[in-house]
Amino acid sequence: MSVLVVGLSHASAPVAILERAVVTGEAKVKLLHDLRLADHIAGSLVLSTCNRVEVYAEVDRFHGGVTAICDLLARHSGLSLAELTGPAYVHYEDRAAEHLLTVACGLDSMVVGESQILGQVRDAVRLARQHGTLSRELSDLARLALRAGRRAHAETGIDAAGQNLVMLGVQVASRLLERGPSGGAPLSGLSVLVVGAGSMSSLAVATARRHGAGQIVIANRTRARAERLAARYGATVASMPELPASIAAADLVISCTGATGHVITAAIAERALRLRSPGGRGPLVLLDLALPRDVEAAAAALPGVRLVSLEDLGPPGGAEGAGPGAPGSAAEAEVAAVRRIMAAELAEYLRASRAASVAPTVAALRAKATSVVESELARLEHRLGDLDARARREIAKAMGRVADKLLHGPTVRVKELAGAPGADSYEAALRVLFELDPGAVRSVGAPSGDLLAAAGQAAEEEDDR
Repeated sequence: MSVLVVGLSHASAPVAILERAVVTGEAKVKLLHDLRLADHIAGSLVLSTCNRVEVYAEVDRFHGGVTAICDLLARHSGLSLAELTGPAYVHYEDRAAEHLLTVACGLDSMVVGESQILGQVRDAVRLARQHGTLSRELSDLARLALRAGRRAHAETGIDAAGQNLVMLGVQVASRLLERGPSGGAPLSGLSVLVVGAGSMSSLAVATARRHGAGQIVIANRTRARAERLAARYGATVASMPELPASIAAADLVISCTGATGHVITAAIAERALRLRSPGGRGPLVLLDLALPRDVEAAAAALPGVRLVSLEDLGPPGGAEGAGPGAPGSAAEAEVAAVRRIMAAELAEYLRASRAASVAPTVAALRAKATSVVESELARLEHRLGDLDARARREIAKAMGRVADKLLHGPTVRVKELAGAPGADSYEAALRVLFELDPGAVRSVGAPSGDLLAAAGQAAEEEDDR
């Protein structure tokens, strides 16, 4: 079995494609269940965020796994297979592991160094574990990625060097509001409406408060969630039926819900403009950080409206450049420090993984040696029945020591060679030379259900730390 990832991201696909590919809520759960039933797939997890949709799977066949994942992604998204496979990327085995670490550490995000992705990876792992699709190999890999991500943010300055997506959006919006950094806090004295009450909305409220917003209003379909978020930041709450009036009273609207349709349509925006007090007001800026998009594109054509979407923020390295200090960039030294952490974690993981891959063969070899010793002891006892108990014990110990000494060299060496090129051939040679039953090797390497459950519980406890 090997790990495979098939995905789309801001770096490979335009937002128009990404927003159709995104899977959330029940659609994500259904995709996980279908992946569990698919041929060639032994485990899976789905990572779907505002700028990526990825399926990680443990597969027994590369081509079979890619085909199954692409078919299911197309079925559960709004894309045809042709639309999906064009911008899709595929990573396998070591490259798949490296990719997940890069994602978890924030180096593959639209805004390099943002930390929200770490929580999104953790949520994807928990959902897969909850629905029984997280295999042991994927669990180990996810635990590695989460540890690397935590180290990246704790041991380097990647948080300070990079910016989260909300901060970048606020910077762009403040320029449209003609309230850039030179005039003090970017949102000083302005009225901000945040639509949504999830993790991204919480970040938006915190960012607006930190950047000097005079008034913050939160609107959400579930009022209780909006009230809890508002209590944390001294904001007020508006109901969704009041949305046009709330938009009319705002200078900046930040929308980041998980809705599958438009939350702010052109008609709602037009109604808000009619309610908006005339004179002395700057443009109404709508910052849409959702995927699929919350704001209907036609709203941008209304006089006095400025729409900022994920497409406008753009990936690092776009037209404005992404050198150190530019929006969306992280200092080269901090990125290099994170990559060193990733390399160390990945090297240890691959070493342990390859050593573990030969463990069933070594265990089967020792089990066969024990069986041979026991068989010879039984034959000897039958032929020399008058031996006393002490003599029998000494003979048994001597035969055991002989077997251990003969096996010590080959077993130690095959573990040492596990990480070297051609490791599979060394393990295969061991099985052939000692005539090991393939079934015995598989049985040794297959953990019981109880063991897997215990390992999953332990991993979840570690993820929470």
